[in-house]
Amino acid sequence: MRIEAHGIRAQLPGGWEGRISRRRPLGEHAPRRGQVTAVGDESGPVLHMANFALPEDRGDFGSGAVDLMRAGHLLVALVEYGRDSVDTALFPRVSRVPRVTGRMFSTQALQRVQRGQAGAQRFFTLNGRAFCLYVVAGDHREAAARASDANAVTGTVEVSPA
Repeated sequence: MRIEAHGIRAQLPGGWEGRISRRRPLGEHAPRRGQVTAVGDESGPVLHMANFALPEDRGDFGSGAVDLMRAGHLLVALVEYGRDSVDTALFPRVSRVPRVTGRMFSTQALQRVQRGQAGAQRFFTLNGRAFCLYVVAGDHREAAARASDANAVTGTVEVSPA
């Protein structure tokens, strides 16, 4: 299945779900308890892809979805930051969505610690747009396998220039 919105496109493998939505500007709503949103005044799009059913109500970094994750599950979030982040030290310029490795996953790299889960993050600028790639494995012992799955799905992501 192909999804596309806000200058972001992705091809999802069978058994995966994905959504691209645009955050409301900060101040327009109060985040739910435990919900983490990207920093900045601009409203940017967020791509969520998962190999399990995504709940409709999700935070930028998957709050709401990570609560449902089990062994074998993978959540991939691509969160766009504001123009002030483009090409900064934290957001280096790349030619494609960066890959993750099993070694990048850590139980300490989660936005909100969930027992048994592990996460990985990569910050980058692609086509003049700043992003955070955030990946969560439902079971930290499966990090290497989930990294491979994440790279397969993020390898299909295309970002139009700003």
